[in-house]
Amino acid sequence: MIQTLPLALPGTLVDHHRLDLTALYSKGWGVHLFDVVGAPNGEVYALYGVSRHTYGVARDEQDPQIANFGYRLITRYSAAGEILASAQFRTGGAREGGSEVADGGDLSLCVLPDGVLAVTGTPDRTTLVAPDLSRVLAVYDSKDDRPYREFTPGEGNPFAGSITVTPAGRLLCTLAEYGVWRYGNVITNLVGIADGALTADSKPAIRTLASLDPEPAHQSAVDLRPHATYRDAPVGLANRPRPALTELVAAEDSLSGWDRSRLGRPVPLSENLFVVPFYARTFRGGSRGQPFVFALVDDRGEMTGRLHGLHEWHDSPFTGLCRNVAADPHRGHAFHLNRYGLYAWNKAGVLRAKLDTATKAFKPLTHFTLGSCAPNGDLLLAHTKQHLILRVPAPDDLTALAATVEEALREYGRRRTALKKQWSPVNWHWTHDGPLHRI
Repeated sequence: MIQTLPLALPGTLVDHHRLDLTALYSKGWGVHLFDVVGAPNGEVYALYGVSRHTYGVARDEQDPQIANFGYRLITRYSAAGEILASAQFRTGGAREGGSEVADGGDLSLCVLPDGVLAVTGTPDRTTLVAPDLSRVLAVYDSKDDRPYREFTPGEGNPFAGSITVTPAGRLLCTLAEYGVWRYGNVITNLVGIADGALTADSKPAIRTLASLDPEPAHQSAVDLRPHATYRDAPVGLANRPRPALTELVAAEDSLSGWDRSRLGRPVPLSENLFVVPFYARTFRGGSRGQPFVFALVDDRGEMTGRLHGLHEWHDSPFTGLCRNVAADPHRGHAFHLNRYGLYAWNKAGVLRAKLDTATKAFKPLTHFTLGSCAPNGDLLLAHTKQHLILRVPAPDDLTALAATVEEALREYGRRRTALKKQWSPVNWHWTHDGPLHRI
């Protein structure tokens, strides 16, 4: 079923801060999407942020109508597309006070097999939230903010920086390490799988499968990861999966040898096969044409292939930094959307469809970002300027993808018009007065 869902701001937040929705983002405020995921019962969760930073306003300004602010928002939608509830917490989460959430970088969502919502961020921060968004159930926080804060070994209780669920309920995770590419902070470097359940009372061990930087620098015994293992020993120091992914394709990055490359969020293509994206370093002057790999890694840690068919220049994900990959593990389909097209592969890594954004029918896709695949395979896209989620039904046969997406884009226009009449948005900013939880 095609759906169009608004990324709505709580009306109480807009009023409390006297937020001018007509102002340009160049004035210091903005709304930004982090992730959108589906639940097995057909519900959808979206994670996004709103912030305002005005030059010259003091950090300790007490008037909320003037003060700078930042919030993360989670909105829950019913299977019919209605907003059921929202939750908000301040940027910085527990570090800044007034929230239990372990906020971090590269925020993402995951609906766990028991229906609990996991909010993840780097480095290895996982917060479990009740499905109705009413409260925080548990927090697994690395408490590692090096180099900005002194690190106290044993103080934190980390889990993962991102999580996706396999068809059998295993957890595909990413983990961070200190000293990656010789930096003095903690950066995502590992991919692993957890066989047990993640609950408010316990966390499963993570068996690492792949690494990006094979030899992070400056590590000591305090950098071992007891909850993550390789060959039955804690990951860290010289113990991690080798050869690293970058070593397996070393010749493909002749410019920088994969130095300062970046690991994307892995997704399951089947129960035992995963897509692990990684990207060469970015440059200030533009990175189009830089190498990237969508590797196929099995649950034994072997790179068995890749998603083929993309050109480093003509299909570059570096334009607009479109790094997301989504997958439907039940059908064995993988998807990627960037400024040049929507791409779809089968389980063997063969490119089966490319919807070229240079064509009139698919040019509107340049305004969308790819979120994820819902459990039933539907594609969840988000319009970056109109702040709307588009749910696209997944075809069983990828040869039907073009017709399906073309119809979804036409329907998006009709539903967007209906929503405008119903919601009366201001400059494509939607507001609602439904239940709001502060977590």
